[in-house]
Amino acid sequence: MGSTSDKVSGTANKVAGKAKQAVGKAIDNDRLKAEGKGQEVKGKVQTASGKAKDAVKGAVDHI
Repeated sequence: MGSTSDKVSGTANKVAGKAKQAVGKAIDNDRLKAEGKGQEVKGKVQTASGKAKDAVKGAVDHI
C-alpha cells in the first residue's frame, strides 16, 4: 500500500470510527462505541504509516 492510499484509508477510518462512536453514544450502545474507537485508532495508525513512508521517500530522494 502506498503512502497516499495509507493516508486516505486512515482518514476514512478515522471519520467512520468517530461516526460509529457518536451513534453508539446516541443509542447507548457500548459495543458500537468500542468498534468506533478501534476503527479510529486504526485510521490514526494508517495515517501515521503513510506520513512515515513519505518521510522515508523524501530522505531517499535527497540521497
